[in-house]
Amino acid sequence: MADARILVVYYSRTGTTRKVAKSLAAALRCDSEEVVETSSRSGMFGYLRSVIDARRQVPSRIAAGARDPSLYDLIVIGTPVWAWSLSSPVRTYLSANKPRLPAVAFFCTLGGAGSDRAFGQMQEVVGKRPVGCLSITARDVASEAYAPQLATFVESLQRTLAEDGGTATSAALVGSS
Repeated sequence: MADARILVVYYSRTGTTRKVAKSLAAALRCDSEEVVETSSRSGMFGYLRSVIDARRQVPSRIAAGARDPSLYDLIVIGTPVWAWSLSSPVRTYLSANKPRLPAVAFFCTLGGAGSDRAFGQMQEVVGKRPVGCLSITARDVASEAYAPQLATFVESLQRTLAEDGGTATSAALVGSS
């Protein structure tokens, strides 16, 4: 595990996914990078546009990332779930970086349902199975009750990396859906 290079990549409209991503990066002692859109999704109109774009799978305009994912052994990708779907900014990031993505793991934040569908969409976009998946409700993030789930996910990723000699290749599901 000590030699494995891990990058946590995430998008957050409201800060919920960002909070989980920062906790995850700290627990894994790894780099992180936020996917940044070039236009705002704030307020009610931003929320409505997010729902429509996610359902229609409309790509977003995102700023170029500073980190090259091909330089890492594992990319842990986080998204909010919008209308039971992968968020448009993360869909765009995955599509743009697909050929440069090594092994992947997914996490999402959500109001209550849709993680299985979002994870399926993420897998479809990247064309490979994740080594792990974690879904956390916004309620658990707000109440700080997600720490046990996060710890289990981190342990699973560390175990997978240790078993695979620093490169994650096997698939395992962790967390609630």
